[in-house]
Amino acid sequence: MANNAKQLKYKRILLKLSGEALAGEDGSGIDPLRATNIAERVKKVRDMGVDVAIVIGAGNLWRGSSGLEAGMDRATADYMGMLATVMNALALMDSFERIDVVTRVQSAIEMRLVAEPYIRRRAIRHLEKGRVVIFGGGTGNPYFSTDTAAALRAMEIDADVLIKATKVDGIYDMDPKNHADAVKFDHLSYIDALNRRLEVMDSTAISLCMENNLPILVLNLWDNEALTKALLGEPVGTLVTA
Repeated sequence: MANNAKQLKYKRILLKLSGEALAGEDGSGIDPLRATNIAERVKKVRDMGVDVAIVIGAGNLWRGSSGLEAGMDRATADYMGMLATVMNALALMDSFERIDVVTRVQSAIEMRLVAEPYIRRRAIRHLEKGRVVIFGGGTGNPYFSTDTAAALRAMEIDADVLIKATKVDGIYDMDPKNHADAVKFDHLSYIDALNRRLEVMDSTAISLCMENNLPILVLNLWDNEALTKALLGEPVGTLVTA
């Protein structure tokens, strides 16, 4: 571990996962096998000496847009989404602990029976002790996405990079699934990402990273080597910086 630590480009990371990363084949619900797969990938990098914190979305369980289309109050829909992120966090925690990775879930919405309340200094202490920390409950406020929660938590724990895990190997000028001639970017500035409206993360999250000079790395989580290579500084995915 000590030898690896000297070579690491990033010592502390915030990994942003979509809720769909846990979903089954139909894109909904929680598939325990997918959760275990993610846990094993994260364990591999944690064993390299990397501090790992995670923010996970809730699209596999609840999409606020569906509620809004049916006339639901926006704040209510957002709170439901925040609660769903805690369910995903607990599922992921279970997968980590079944492979002997000590994990803590902290929630921005207090629910002490299932998760610790979010306390910045406690979260940092967990990371220093080698524990994986999963942040649930978004920011604790409606009208903010889990992308923004990820950017906020990354800043608070002094992460070296925010890694946005996706199903594609970086950022393209068009959806590569629908356009064979889509061009992949190796590097983008924050301003380019905002101006091109590439939908990598929402504009609030990108602006927050820009204002605090936090790099964003977009990569394919399901590539077995992508995360490891990125942490060692090898060119992987798309890097968004100043």
